[in-house]
Amino acid sequence: MNFQKILTCLLLCYFLSGCSLQNKKSSTAQENQKTSNHEVKVNDTNKHLIPDESEVTVAQKHRLTDFSHIDDTTFVNLKELSNDFIYDMKYATTSNFLKKAVYDCDACYLRLKAAKALIRANEKFIKKGYRIVLFDCYRPLSVQKKMWEIVPNPTYVANPQKGSIHNRGAAVDIGLESLNGNRVDMGTEFDFFGIEASHHYENLPEEIINNRKLLKKVMIQSDFRIFDSEWWHYNLKAAQKFPVSDFNWNCD
Repeated sequence: MNFQKILTCLLLCYFLSGCSLQNKKSSTAQENQKTSNHEVKVNDTNKHLIPDESEVTVAQKHRLTDFSHIDDTTFVNLKELSNDFIYDMKYATTSNFLKKAVYDCDACYLRLKAAKALIRANEKFIKKGYRIVLFDCYRPLSVQKKMWEIVPNPTYVANPQKGSIHNRGAAVDIGLESLNGNRVDMGTEFDFFGIEASHHYENLPEEIINNRKLLKKVMIQSDFRIFDSEWWHYNLKAAQKFPVSDFNWNCD
């Protein structure tokens, strides 16, 4: 009798411990499932917090400095505002009509107002698959005098007695390059002194005419004005208010 009671107690204890163990495993599995589901939701949420690369423009990523505290008439180095431009500064090389370098380095200085307008234009071009190539920006008056000595023709070179918009830090000579690195054909080279460089010259292939129209349209939308005889030259609107300057920048 005592033996049967002992056996019954042992069986009962075994049964109860088994149930407890099973409940514990079930509870652990459910907890793990909850944790796993929670981790997936967190990852999904985090994934949507990371912006798609295509939604972040090159210009937004590369804008470097806030110049909001500086007056619009101040000269600034464009490289300190944006990394989005291509520099092919002709007068820092011998590849120009002067046949000699008249700048010590390829810096592009502009009045801040002109620089900000140029950045806005470049942002528009980037959205279209291009970016601005810079040939010339601010030009010291002393350089203007050298140019006038070689080409004393106001159709192509401003008389230094009056000064040019380049000398005021509010003009740029530019072209376009695709984001793949291909230079856009505008029909003539920069500083080509001939009727073919004019905005009004139409005896050109349709592709070149469309390229010039694209450049002109975006620049005018960005507060620049054309110079009739040169497809590459653009003046900031109301640029005459800036005084002529002859300062030379430090290349260090």
